Amino acid sequence: MRPEPRILRDFAEGKNTLETAQPARSSSAALTLSVIVPVYRESAALAELLLALEQQVGMTARGWEVIVVDNDPCGPDHFGNLPKVSFRLRIVGCATPGSYAARNAGATAAAGACLVFTDADCRPSAGWLAAIQRGLEERPNTILAGPVLLEPGTNPNDWAIFDTVRGIPQGDFISRGYAATANLACTRRLFDQIGGFAEDRLSGGDAEFCRRAVRRGIKLHLVADALVHHPARATDSALIIKARRIKGGQLAAGPVLHRALWTLRSLTPPLREIFTYMRAPYSWNWRLIACRKRMYLWGVELTEMVRLLILRAPPERR
Repeated sequence: MRPEPRILRDFAEGKNTLETAQPARSSSAALTLSVIVPVYRESAALAELLLALEQQVGMTARGWEVIVVDNDPCGPDHFGNLPKVSFRLRIVGCATPGSYAARNAGATAAAGACLVFTDADCRPSAGWLAAIQRGLEERPNTILAGPVLLEPGTNPNDWAIFDTVRGIPQGDFISRGYAATANLACTRRLFDQIGGFAEDRLSGGDAEFCRRAVRRGIKLHLVADALVHHPARATDSALIIKARRIKGGQLAAGPVLHRALWTLRSLTPPLREIFTYMRAPYSWNWRLIACRKRMYLWGVELTEMVRLLILRAPPERR
């Protein structure tokens, strides 16, 4: 049994005043969906996400809640003023580093019969939650995932172009037996049956969770109309940190054989990805930019391998 996460703030529907925190799951038996958002120093992004969730259509505000899991040991004060929303919003704390530990804490605190996962930097479309709810009603024994659309913005630089071309292709991921937690949902019963996310992982925990489920005979399904938007990362620092974090998830967690295979794979050029970029539905200029940036990040990954395996440094968590 995991310990109950500490409730830091508990807002009633339509209020931004603190309510007396109730024990998890006991205060809203009628809730059907709990949206779980891990947050690590992303206050501005969180405010935009909450505004996007306020625009949901086809849902009754009292039938769902949002649980923000603060994964920063400094506490909730850095969130500043959150926008007023009509749904119930709770902020809970998670002292264990990593977004997967935070998602488990959110699931423990959740009152809903179904758990929906997204990230602070995502912007769900207006019909997102209603589509997820329909999908869960039709396929309660299935893990659902929705599309994640990368948006480069106006006049994108080379890094935003690369991130857009690479994208988050949920359909392709599902065909390979996993999906990204930027847009993922399942019933609480199924989540508990699978055993939640692996808390020792700082990256790749969504793939490990899904593959563990698939080994138990649980299927994945793409809900095409449950769309979330995601702004493309537009700086070298953001994409270097992501590359380092992913490499840490591959090389610093999981079974020894798994890590050994990833070590060997990391030593080879990312030709499979480059081939995918060259077939992407973008201009030739964008495709070539994406290939060039991917090769640059391969160098970053090789450096990270040295840092992790030879210098024994801790993996990146941001």
